[in-house]
Amino acid sequence: MRKVVWCLLIGLLIVLSACKPTTPECDENSVTYRSSADLFDPVNLEASTENAGPQELEINGRLMQFDQVIHGPLCNNHLDGKVYIACDIEIVAWEGSPNFFDDCDFKVSPGSVVYVAAHKNAAYYQGCDFCHVSQDKRKSEK
Repeated sequence: MRKVVWCLLIGLLIVLSACKPTTPECDENSVTYRSSADLFDPVNLEASTENAGPQELEINGRLMQFDQVIHGPLCNNHLDGKVYIACDIEIVAWEGSPNFFDDCDFKVSPGSVVYVAAHKNAAYYQGCDFCHVSQDKRKSEK
């Protein structure tokens, strides 16, 4: 009986030692907040989309190929394919709900997959509208 208890205890310790909390990909100062969507000029937009060619990044320990990697302004972008949104982005500041795309011309093509560094590299298959565009604006666009 003692051997069984010791084996279970050792097995439990091994399992628990393998678990560690995930560290955030982005620190709290990596995102820049703008007061208005009007502050996103076309020159900065070009800088954020100049990395539109395929790039390979390591995500959660795996090398993945992305069609676009976004740095800088994230407002008037049109995303297509497999996209990675990096930590060093600029978005419109908000109060209450994080609807920072309300005053932007932001589109995600159907079938695209968006990986977001600020969300622990989670993959999103339905775009960003549901969480980051107000319900009123979503209704008016339909």
